[in-house]
Amino acid sequence: MSTTAKHQVLIVGGGTAGITVAARLLRKGYTDVAVIEPSDKHYYQPLWTLVGGGQADAAATERPEASVMPKAATWIRKAASAFDPDNNTVTCADGSVYGYDVLVVAPGLQLDFDATEGLPQTLGRDGVSSNYRFDLAPRTWDFIRRMRSGTAVFTMPTGPVKCAGAGQKIAYLAADHWRREGVLRNIDIHLVAPGPRIFGIPAIADNLDKVIAGYGITLHTESEVRTVDADSRKVVVTGIGPSGSDMMLPYDMLHVVPRQSAPDWIKSSPLSTGDASGFVEIEKHTLQHVRYPNVFSLGDAGSSPNAKTGAAVRKQAPVVVANIDAHLQGRPLTGSYDGYSSCPIVTSSHDMLLAEFDYDLNLKPSFPLLDPAKPHRPYWYLKKYGLPFLYWNLMLKGLA
Repeated sequence: MSTTAKHQVLIVGGGTAGITVAARLLRKGYTDVAVIEPSDKHYYQPLWTLVGGGQADAAATERPEASVMPKAATWIRKAASAFDPDNNTVTCADGSVYGYDVLVVAPGLQLDFDATEGLPQTLGRDGVSSNYRFDLAPRTWDFIRRMRSGTAVFTMPTGPVKCAGAGQKIAYLAADHWRREGVLRNIDIHLVAPGPRIFGIPAIADNLDKVIAGYGITLHTESEVRTVDADSRKVVVTGIGPSGSDMMLPYDMLHVVPRQSAPDWIKSSPLSTGDASGFVEIEKHTLQHVRYPNVFSLGDAGSSPNAKTGAAVRKQAPVVVANIDAHLQGRPLTGSYDGYSSCPIVTSSHDMLLAEFDYDLNLKPSFPLLDPAKPHRPYWYLKKYGLPFLYWNLMLKGLA
């Protein structure tokens, strides 16, 4: 099959990771950078939690893709569908083929709503929602503000997910709203989490336990919701592990974080890890593919075992750019990513805990004067105003 065009650096994905890397490469002096991205919209997804909690407008999270695409980049408005790394090509859904010297794989991940039995049929109605979709985050707020009594269930799945704290954040925002409305005592709140504790760092988990207790939330650890019965308005909570057992929970409102994995076409590609998640198999520090040295991946699609967040991308992007530069010049790779990620956990309508950590779960606070294990009001303003400004005006322009 003939090649439609060839580029020095070809980036698959025009989301946070793809645009940030493209902008940085162009600022470094590269002139032949192409981005394959079919969507005409670009979203700032971290704010969807506040949309679901009634603290932000969904419209503020959406901009035209053309407004964030670097002007000097070649925008290929198509969907990638297959890799041939042995021949350095990417095939798109329309059959066109693009060649590259270096490939950057950053298409994000897919939301596997259908991995939870019964969920797709009821999603978006009858009190069931998810902040992981632009169209559903406002529905979450509709369900929260209309609820005056009953049972609310908030779920978190097993496996890697983007913004892993989102499932608990919306529980806290909902509980805070119900408290301010004077109806919290009438609502039985359940939070279902797959880990042995609500967070993997003990000092942070200790403080989140206090938040959970303060709202009267029942926490189900080492558990996962695997079935939704919309007719009876109940969920099946399954214990994780050999001794796990099932229990039924009724719900009047249900917020679900879906299971997530690499897009199916990446799972079946030569770049995949080959396991159920199917992410692009990269060395976790250099972010270079373990079998194809001219392939790099970052963001949600990469196999590096960091928390999948926009903050991680901000630290990964300069590493990828430095290592692309070294690879093309035949030098050893010197860029190294330490696993830094950040999880801004909103605990109320005015407080937030900013968990920043590396691969080894060492705390890496950006603001050491504030206790990184506790919620603080200034962090809430950072979440609503500071981080979106940083994203649109600096990060996507290759400046942060």
